[in-house]
Amino acid sequence: MDNIDDVFTHLLGEIDHLSQSLTPAADTADVVLPSQRESTFSIGFTDLNESLNELEDNDLDALVADLRSKSTQNQSSGTENQTAPSAVTQEPGPAQIPPPPNAVESSGVLQTCKSQTKADKIKLALEKLKEAKVRKLIVKVLMSDGSSKTLMVDERQTVREVLDNLFEKTHCDCSIGWSLCETNPELQIERAFEDHEHLVEPLSVWTRHSENKIYFVLRPQKYVMFTDPQLFYMWKKKTASCNMINEQAKQLLLKENFGGSALIVPDLEGSLYLKEDGKKVWKPRYFVLRASGIYYVPKGKTKSTTDLACFVRFEKVNIYSTTNYKQKYRAPTNFCFVLKHPCIQKESHYIKFLCCDDEHTLSLWANSIRIAKYGTALYKNYQDAMKRASSVQTLRCNTHNNLPTNCVEDYPHQPPPDFIPPPPPGHAQA
Repeated sequence: MDNIDDVFTHLLGEIDHLSQSLTPAADTADVVLPSQRESTFSIGFTDLNESLNELEDNDLDALVADLRSKSTQNQSSGTENQTAPSAVTQEPGPAQIPPPPNAVESSGVLQTCKSQTKADKIKLALEKLKEAKVRKLIVKVLMSDGSSKTLMVDERQTVREVLDNLFEKTHCDCSIGWSLCETNPELQIERAFEDHEHLVEPLSVWTRHSENKIYFVLRPQKYVMFTDPQLFYMWKKKTASCNMINEQAKQLLLKENFGGSALIVPDLEGSLYLKEDGKKVWKPRYFVLRASGIYYVPKGKTKSTTDLACFVRFEKVNIYSTTNYKQKYRAPTNFCFVLKHPCIQKESHYIKFLCCDDEHTLSLWANSIRIAKYGTALYKNYQDAMKRASSVQTLRCNTHNNLPTNCVEDYPHQPPPDFIPPPPPGHAQA
């Protein structure tokens, strides 16, 4: 401590010496020869059009080439890199010489072509930038015959587009009942994706070690609410009278309930069994379906609208069918369905378990909930599926007319009616 002043004096001298030795290097670092200067750019996502318009043609070409290389190298990557605001360093160009008078018109045409070329490059760059940010998944789809198909799906593709892709790969009949279904073995549930859904979104919530699977299966009752609308809008009448309705009356029901400015939800109500939270006990409750959700009648209350209590809303839940809940949860019957958020993949008290008395009641509630949740989008899916099936049928009829009589089409995943599958390994055939 006696020599503290000497130590500080020596330290200040060293700092001063270092600062003097670094000053010339700092001065020379600011001087860069024009031949050594590189034209650099970066695109910000605040205003893409403005950023791209500031780039020269060679910069645009370099950007598109870079995006193309990245898209081929990172097709399965979902990460996005944040870029800096737009900044362009341009080389000083030579002095412009005014064109002669007789070349004004030709120069105007060249300028128009040049601006058009740049506009095309900007459009291509925008498309590549958007594509670079798209999430992609490799999906393994299981077939009904035990085989599988592997597809690459990006977040822009709907289930309808994936189905069309599978139609081309499997050469199936393209009927309106074909569906993509997800299964959850732990909860013993499954759900058929709606055609307008984007497939990547529900698959992204699966856990890393999930045993969930996707199946390409035929569900004949997928659009029963449109092929037999009387079952849902005339359900209070006797079943026999519903089955006797003609095609003209069915079309009238569709027009009344789906063809207007607002969709009409089936006026459905009735008693269902509700599983108590955390227990294998089911108690009957009276439920009412509305466009916004399902409501129930509390104890000691009437069925009037003012007394109804909200059970669940449809915005953030999906409906799932179940497998063998009579054994798993001691349900009164095996005709159960589940309402839950798609992110819930394991047992949770947020899952709603409901049980019906018979298969008809289950179909009535499950499909009416789909109508209430998806509205006119569901009807548009049905119309698109009908157009697809009709166009394929017409094409195949025309093809059959030009084929030899001994030519038979082969659909590998649709065995003939008399086909008997082989027994599982380790089992003797009867």
